[in-house]
Amino acid sequence: MRLFGRKDADEGAGRQGEAIAGFWTWWQETRPRLDSLVASGETGDLEELLAPAVSAIDPGLVWEVAPGKEAAHALVVTAAGDAELRSLAHRWVKGAPPADLLWEFHPSRQANPRAGELALDVGGLTFGLDKLTLGLRVPRNQARVDVAAYHPIFGELDEDTRLESALLALDWLLGEDDVARWVGEITAVTFEPIDAVAAVHLPAVVADVAGGAGEDEWVLMEGQTGGGAALVATVRYPLRPVDHPLCDRHIAITLPYAHRDDNGLPAGDSVTALRDFEERLAARLAKRRDEAVIAVHLSAEGHRVVHVYADPAGDAVTHAEELAAGWDEGKPRVDVAHDPAWTAIAPFLT
Repeated sequence: MRLFGRKDADEGAGRQGEAIAGFWTWWQETRPRLDSLVASGETGDLEELLAPAVSAIDPGLVWEVAPGKEAAHALVVTAAGDAELRSLAHRWVKGAPPADLLWEFHPSRQANPRAGELALDVGGLTFGLDKLTLGLRVPRNQARVDVAAYHPIFGELDEDTRLESALLALDWLLGEDDVARWVGEITAVTFEPIDAVAAVHLPAVVADVAGGAGEDEWVLMEGQTGGGAALVATVRYPLRPVDHPLCDRHIAITLPYAHRDDNGLPAGDSVTALRDFEERLAARLAKRRDEAVIAVHLSAEGHRVVHVYADPAGDAVTHAEELAAGWDEGKPRVDVAHDPAWTAIAPFLT
């Protein structure tokens, strides 16, 4: 049994853990100064302290101080839509001290119930959500909402700035995780869509779509490999990394099967053996549902590949190795790699 990438993944996780621990040590030491700056509204000095401390975890993380839900203030350290950093932001918040009257902590932007009253300066222009309108479309048979955002100032902004402003507005309206979960294509347009509605109606539309979404299920898909061989995929639906933010370790379990049909797909006793393997794997992983998810399994050319995403802190790799060691229809393989964006199964993501 060969293992690929596990050493590098463990070393990377160790470096992340050290950086996060260093931040929270710094936070406790600097907390009196931070409290004083927030109370006085000295945002410039606050940025001088917080920016390098967050950047020391990873330069790609974005931070902001926002009104808290329960506490007076919330420190948000977010991946800002970068799937490669989402798990890091969630590990950062797992290391946080308990919330108190002054501070709470979040790994993503939270929905603001007063989003319609918010405004910010964009290139010297006022971007107020009270003037933001949205064209909304729900694609057929898909639990998501495509959004075309329009604001009167968009005609004076370049495309990247328009889109960045629209994304920030959606985060304020829905919360960053629900944007990733329920919003599909996002465009920032310079002409108002004919059927546009005020932006404040977006949460209600998304709630309707989310309410109509069913429970997790498995979807059967058929296709071909690059060489033209028959391929069958069974895919969990919906399949969204945002629902499993700490599962950034990819485990690919490759099982050769002895009994196959004329198309190279499993047949006879191999079908039973593969089903038994996956049931036993699922039973082991189900003991800690937050630690691992079986995402996809593919069959083609005499091999079944089971794709699992797991929290490195859990035992999913050990379970996979132990079960694969008992496979008797050929030599199995377990490949392990760091894959926070789930790129290995990108074509199947919802």
